[in-house]
Amino acid sequence: MDALAPLIAASMNAGTPLMLAALGLLINEKAGVINLGSEGMMLVAAALGFAVTVHSGSPATGFLAGAVAGALLAGVFAWLTVWLGANQVACGLALSLFGVGASAYIGIPYVGATIQASSWGIPGLEHIPFFGPALFQHHPMVYGALLLCAALGYFLYRTRAGLVLRAVGESPESAHALGYKVRRIRLAALLFGGACCGLAGAFMSLVYTPMWVEGMVAGRGWIALALTPFATWRPARVLVGAYLFGGITILTFHMQALGVPIASQLLSMLPYLATILVLVLISRNVNWIRINMPASLGKNFNPNS
Repeated sequence: MDALAPLIAASMNAGTPLMLAALGLLINEKAGVINLGSEGMMLVAAALGFAVTVHSGSPATGFLAGAVAGALLAGVFAWLTVWLGANQVACGLALSLFGVGASAYIGIPYVGATIQASSWGIPGLEHIPFFGPALFQHHPMVYGALLLCAALGYFLYRTRAGLVLRAVGESPESAHALGYKVRRIRLAALLFGGACCGLAGAFMSLVYTPMWVEGMVAGRGWIALALTPFATWRPARVLVGAYLFGGITILTFHMQALGVPIASQLLSMLPYLATILVLVLISRNVNWIRINMPASLGKNFNPNS
């Protein structure tokens, strides 16, 4: 039990950036837009969030900078795809490639720099045996991600605005005929998704690994993209998937520490192999994907055509 509590805590920490990014991408896809630029947005946000925190001494300001950076990059993506009608897949890949290079350049002065890691906990609960270390000694952003997951579930399935967003993702032509501004709704969804990816990137450099290292996101943006079909575009299932993949990541580290006679390179591949396996299993059931996937996902909409 003493060994299990740190494992649970580490899995929650590892799953939080995946959850934040995947929830943002889920809102994008519910609006009918697929943004493959999550990796690049997370990297830029991680670099900028760390830089701002180093100069300001305020992690909250660093998180804000990361969210703004992600939203701005998503805004550029929205301008290219929603207003100019550019291909969503090509623009998303370009955004990821841009983010890799831009973050490396921004982070040059901060390689090797560190920030003070603060201890957190919920008063009255953090010292409970087993449950305290496992569940109640996390950074506030961990609990913020859980609250965001619940709020998005309520928003999508219990509010009129959520119904409109889903309608835009299913049939933008019908939503436009009813008088809804499809482009503006998609822009809002993309800005929100970019901000969530920005928070995820800032979490990586400010909490998960409180330092800047080039390429530190290490494919988590792509895993977050895979989480949305894995979760059948439902927030609660995103939570389960994020913690599952986070747990697999942490398990590889524990296996290396325990001296399991498997090459460390092979162990490091486990989260990505799990991602591929999940996508293969999901893609085998075409009807299941068709039922759950937004009907207009990846399709541009021009209200003047």
